[in-house]
Amino acid sequence: MRVRRLLLALLGAAVLAPVAAAAAPPRVDFARLPGLQQGPPPWDNGTRTLPGRLPHLRLDALSEEQLAFHIHQHLDLWVNGRKVTVPAQIGIDLFTFQPFITELHTHDTTGIIHVESAKRVPYTLGQLFGEWGVRLDASHVGRYRGTVRWWVNGTRRDGDPASLVLASHQEIAVALGRKPAHVPGGYAFPPGD
Repeated sequence: MRVRRLLLALLGAAVLAPVAAAAAPPRVDFARLPGLQQGPPPWDNGTRTLPGRLPHLRLDALSEEQLAFHIHQHLDLWVNGRKVTVPAQIGIDLFTFQPFITELHTHDTTGIIHVESAKRVPYTLGQLFGEWGVRLDASHVGRYRGTVRWWVNGTRRDGDPASLVLASHQEIAVALGRKPAHVPGGYAFPPGD
């Protein structure tokens, strides 16, 4: 009886292991990403070199938005005391022979992030920055190195901001260098967002 329970437990673990691994949030290895932006901000949306980064980010080039899992966040970013605009159409390519949109994207320069996916899996802030082609970790934003501070809904967080799993209606603030005069504690999302 004991052997049978052990075998069933091992079989269950073997069956569930791929599911658990697939559901784990991806860790973005920025050292492996091609086409990262090297200049100072403002940074463009990174679309020109995005197709080469998508496989590393575990994101897909979709023909249209998928809305089974649909949430939004807002991002504020400062580099050395200056506010950086989050560009329109991160994760969207409308100008090539085969236009596409990914599960994680922006539509405009408001800083609103759209997660629109056919399946409910964890997406991270690192994936968005990877699409954008801007390095993000605990000591880098783009080409700049220093102390990266970050907040979610006004609460200071520690560690690597790229590992933040995106959830509905988060106000995300990231600052490299000087702390902003005001860290937002929330965002007034448009009705229906």
